Amino acid sequence: MAGRPRGIDDAAILHAAVGVMGRTGPARLTLAAVAKEVGLVPATLSQRFGSKRGMLLAVAERGAEEVGRLHAHVRAQHPSPLDALAALTAAVWGGVVTPEEFANHLAFLCADLADPEFHRLALASEQAQQAAVRALLEEAVAAGELRPDTDTALLTRSVQQATTGAGVLWAVDREGTLTGRRLDALEVTLHPYRQKESQ
Repeated sequence: MAGRPRGIDDAAILHAAVGVMGRTGPARLTLAAVAKEVGLVPATLSQRFGSKRGMLLAVAERGAEEVGRLHAHVRAQHPSPLDALAALTAAVWGGVVTPEEFANHLAFLCADLADPEFHRLALASEQAQQAAVRALLEEAVAAGELRPDTDTALLTRSVQQATTGAGVLWAVDREGTLTGRRLDALEVTLHPYRQKESQ
């Protein structure tokens, strides 16, 4: 029985699956396409994940786990909590370049909402993002970057709504870049809460 080459780990396979999904969307994604991307045969992916659904569940689960790792990474790289928040905002969809890619990933999310297992993982990912954003906002208050009376729970929801909405609008009007639009939305949302010396 053929096994996976030692140099190809699960993370690389799932990363490749995300890239293929950006080009094809979830409906047209196949094990064969992902296997070709990483230089394996489809049977190897079937042995590891069981099916296309199993692989996509692994992609969704990894996405939820990645948020925590990304939060820790940007926080370590940026002394300013708000700079770290901007870096996190840029990185979450940082690999998406075209509106078509964004639409294909959005189609995966929409499919998640109709399936209990996928929805559980999508919810976990969103909750992890909310927790990361709120933690950085609370640090920004403590550091004097945001007003001391800032309601971080409310601001967290506003940030998530603004940056997510900016992505959808970008996919429609196609002006600028996804990262640029998300960062603009973040800044507009944060501006009223910034300490005057931080503006």
